[in-house]
Amino acid sequence: MMLIQPIAITMGDAAGIGPELIAKLFRNEQGNMSPSHRCFVAGDVQTMRWASGLVSARGQLPLPVARISDPQDALAVPPGCIPVLQIGEPLEAIVRGQVSAVAGEFAGRCVVWAAEAALRNQVGAVVTAPLHKESISAAGAPYSAYPGHTELLQACAASHTGKTTQELPVRMMLANDELRTVLVSIHVSLRDAIDAVTYRNVLETIEISHHSLSKVLGHPPRIAVAGLNPHAGEGGLFGLEEVQVLLPAIRAAQALGIQVEGPFAPDTVFMRARAKAGKEGRWDVVIAMYHDQGLIPVKYLGVEHGVNVTLGLPFVRTSPDHGTAFDIAGTGQADPASLRAAVTMAKSMLI
Repeated sequence: MMLIQPIAITMGDAAGIGPELIAKLFRNEQGNMSPSHRCFVAGDVQTMRWASGLVSARGQLPLPVARISDPQDALAVPPGCIPVLQIGEPLEAIVRGQVSAVAGEFAGRCVVWAAEAALRNQVGAVVTAPLHKESISAAGAPYSAYPGHTELLQACAASHTGKTTQELPVRMMLANDELRTVLVSIHVSLRDAIDAVTYRNVLETIEISHHSLSKVLGHPPRIAVAGLNPHAGEGGLFGLEEVQVLLPAIRAAQALGIQVEGPFAPDTVFMRARAKAGKEGRWDVVIAMYHDQGLIPVKYLGVEHGVNVTLGLPFVRTSPDHGTAFDIAGTGQADPASLRAAVTMAKSMLI
């Protein structure tokens, strides 16, 4: 019999909205068909008890927190409980809504634990609640070396497999029901992002998107490549990257049998790829040249439904498409829709 693997949800930055989002997910979604089924929290027991109390309806008792000692224990926890696996020592006191090295260190600790558990096949997938990049940086080594989840998870996977990060390339995909986009570069300055538009990086992004989405969709994806420059360079009038870099990479990918086209004008390609009113878009995914080029159109369609997926890892990892929202942390106002979508997508990728 195949072992049913639980799904780890990392708690995220405890000073942000992560704990209350998770508590809402378990409160609102119960039963064998719910997103929270087979899930547990890799985090801090006391923080999750506080979050459960915060989001409980007036006059109702908070959902109890069941402390577990092994991921498989989560499968035996009855509905109406939040299974939490304590990661290391309990979290020290923090202030909600403020950058904290303590919260940053604990959040990073949870991510590393979950990644290593996934690499040991102890969990089926990892869903990460939001980190705060300043808090991670303030936490110091080793977490300060990584600007975000993607890079930290890549380093964990590379170390586990005995490879360098260059030998285990990963990419960020942002997706919702209407649009998918994969980024050539992630958390770097715009100036550095332009330098990252190289033949190798673009071809690698196309290949990773092709292989990963073939598994997710059940068929080879139709891929569009966005240009770097306005009007995709207009034949070299507004820049030569499309002619000298993007087109050669696209042709090389086509020679490998990948269904890819472009480069297309970045101000229209996302509209053409968008699926709406029950009608498929022209393409299944758009390759974007840098962070904001790809994320703005996806988030404009509704950040509450967006999911961040790391492609290229040897395990499934998804995340909500939003940050820690320090401005509303601790108020109970945060919407768990994106977390729900992230858990649902993680489960779909395991089927």
